[in-house]
Amino acid sequence: MSWISDRMKRKSADISSFSQKLNSNKPNETERSVVKTEEREHDEADSKSEIEFPSVSTGPSGPPGIPTPTQPTLGHSSVTLCNMSLHFIFCLTVSPSYLFPPDISKSRGDGPMQPHLKLFPRTLQGDRRRRFRALWYTVHSWLEYSHSQDSAYCYACRHFGPLISKSVFTSGLGYKNWKKATFRDGGFAAHAKSEAHTNAMIAWKEFEKEEQSKAPLISTLPIDHSMWTQENKHYIKTIADVLLLTATQNISLRTHRETMESDNRGNFLAILDLIGKHDPIVQKKLTGDHNSKYTSHEIQNEVLDTLAEMVRSSIIKEVQESKFFSILVDEMTDMKKKDQVSLVLRYYYNGAVKESFLHFEAAGCLNAAGLTEKITQILERYGLEYRTNLVGQAYDGASVMSGKHSGVQAHIKEVAKQAFCVHCNAHCLNLVLVDTVKAVPGAECFFSFLQAIHVFLLGSYVHSRWLNIQKEMYAGPPMELQRLSETRWACTHMAYHTIMNRLPAIVRVLQEIIDEKGGEISVEAWGLLAQIDLQFIGLLVTFAKVFGDTRGLSDLLQSPSLDLGSAVDLVEALVKGFQDYRDESYFKELWKEVLDIAEQCNVETEPAPKRKKKLSSKLDGLSVMSPLGERPDKSRDTFRTSIFYPILHNMLSEVNRRFSKLNCQIMKGIQALNPKSTTFCQEEVLFPFASIYECNIEDLKHEMHQMNRILERKMEAGLQKPSCIVDLTLFIEPYKEVFHELFRLCKIAVAIPVSTAACERSFSTLKLVKTYLRSTMDDDMLNNLGVLSVESRRAKSIDLDDFVDRFARNHNNRRIQLF
Repeated sequence: MSWISDRMKRKSADISSFSQKLNSNKPNETERSVVKTEEREHDEADSKSEIEFPSVSTGPSGPPGIPTPTQPTLGHSSVTLCNMSLHFIFCLTVSPSYLFPPDISKSRGDGPMQPHLKLFPRTLQGDRRRRFRALWYTVHSWLEYSHSQDSAYCYACRHFGPLISKSVFTSGLGYKNWKKATFRDGGFAAHAKSEAHTNAMIAWKEFEKEEQSKAPLISTLPIDHSMWTQENKHYIKTIADVLLLTATQNISLRTHRETMESDNRGNFLAILDLIGKHDPIVQKKLTGDHNSKYTSHEIQNEVLDTLAEMVRSSIIKEVQESKFFSILVDEMTDMKKKDQVSLVLRYYYNGAVKESFLHFEAAGCLNAAGLTEKITQILERYGLEYRTNLVGQAYDGASVMSGKHSGVQAHIKEVAKQAFCVHCNAHCLNLVLVDTVKAVPGAECFFSFLQAIHVFLLGSYVHSRWLNIQKEMYAGPPMELQRLSETRWACTHMAYHTIMNRLPAIVRVLQEIIDEKGGEISVEAWGLLAQIDLQFIGLLVTFAKVFGDTRGLSDLLQSPSLDLGSAVDLVEALVKGFQDYRDESYFKELWKEVLDIAEQCNVETEPAPKRKKKLSSKLDGLSVMSPLGERPDKSRDTFRTSIFYPILHNMLSEVNRRFSKLNCQIMKGIQALNPKSTTFCQEEVLFPFASIYECNIEDLKHEMHQMNRILERKMEAGLQKPSCIVDLTLFIEPYKEVFHELFRLCKIAVAIPVSTAACERSFSTLKLVKTYLRSTMDDDMLNNLGVLSVESRRAKSIDLDDFVDRFARNHNNRRIQLF
């Protein structure tokens, strides 16, 4: 009796909701006989289907097909009452025709009724009038719609589901809450995830297969399973390819609304849909009835995490094979004003020096102890043995990083004794230029004036005229003035050359605007034109020469393959070049170029004769060096002695001061491994360096002797001598078992960093990844996207079959079968 009462309780809501309809539209006796006939036919169809009932018997007064328990036996009146109630419940369960709208399916053979109306009825729900959408049919194939009731029903659950169901999709009224229809955890999605619906869908698909092939499902199971897994693997690879594309091209994945009704569903889904138009397997997965499309945000993050982990694993594997490595660390603030630490590894592997980006880490604490803890935690997380294999560390000039006693480099040396600290040489060169500009009188005003010209010519009123004048005066496309960088002084070289080449056009633009007498803009042009004199042109030519030489050195210092030995040679070459500039013949050539440019711009090359100023009688008998108010002489000799030579002097002194660390013991030892150095293979220079890294001096002595003999034989045979430490390392590598200590020293020498330019490049990627519209991404997402973008070559070479195996193992092969 308990199971009868339970069924009655579960259907009480449906009985009360339909009571008014049944009373107002009660069928007559003829209709009742038709309904009973339909019920018997429905029961006979159910008896042939896959659903089986427990062993029961039929009551004497109940309707045909209603199961009633055989034990215990009830009284006649109770059985009659219960059977009458069960008869009504059964009518609600098996969907007789008079309880459901006439415009939906009546049997399994009808299929879902999915009308495509031009305009569906609107109903006020919440704050707006909402309606059913035909687009939902493509997402949920089981959906059918009744225009008369303005309700949605589940075709699968009505015809293939259990007899008793409490889902609104199988009730007489149907589902009509369009506001929540497309919710992730409600409406259609919640019903599709239910166990009863899943079983009904399986039964429906099996019914269709049996109808089409008339073959038992079990006979095709092994073939179907293999095809199913292959399709799943192909689909997962496609998702991984799309995510790799968006990561390496720094394209955003998502948007704020990704529903089917949205015009912009995000780049990820848009690319998948485009692929689906040409790939039937992808299209099948995207439009299927299952809920394993693997397009959710969580799955995207998991796929990206697996891909990024594969890239990091390849980097760690190379570092462990190389054994010796250095770290490059720098810090910057992202779009969310959060301090991000970039960590790059430098090492020698397979004949080349590599600088591989490893990790972005949010810096919670910016003191030396906190940053040191972050760095060591990252190294330990990836299984790197830094206590014995870390041979170098490179930072910028900040005291918290490079401090000798309490900086990060000092804390690292406490645990990694051999970690030699390098102040980024590219930063040092930039500081040389900054200090030189500050030390020369008038130089800071010169750079401010260049920036003022750049801003003036960008104005909307002036810019079009600036372009037209260039077209008249010069062949080829017009040029734009570059903005001066406040931090990368070596990169302003192109700005100087552009102004030098287009200075006559600049003067003409300013003169035309002055002649128009256009008020404030004419006054501004007059002020700029007055500053273009012989001294300005001399400064322009001088800084263009000096900064041009430093530009080449700056680019070479940022090269990942450059070793410290070659960096020393480059700095020495720069110093020698500046010393040559102090020769009188060089200045004559420079001044000739200044005069040529001045003539093209109609600038006076000789100062006008000035009336001799009468001195006050109070100054009689005194030697007056510079009378108050006298304008300085802008002649050739004055420019040479007061501007040109001070610039060279300051440059030389700053280079010697900033790069004086290159004379330390380790640097001398590295130079002893440079084939172009005068100290190449000198024992008194190389052995102290070898002892720092605990080499066997006796073995090293014999290896150096043998290596010199081999080099001599190679050169006698016509082969070229190695030109740098990297070439020497590559030359020794085939004989590394014989030259064990020497090869070890060479790997250490090339692993010691030169600059932190690799960190700066990773920050450029950070700006592209974490933009204003993507500023809410978490640190894990930023780290994964950063690795895939910076190490894009590694990411594009990932074996997707290996990815599928990793993804299946890491994520337990959940909803989608990959094995």
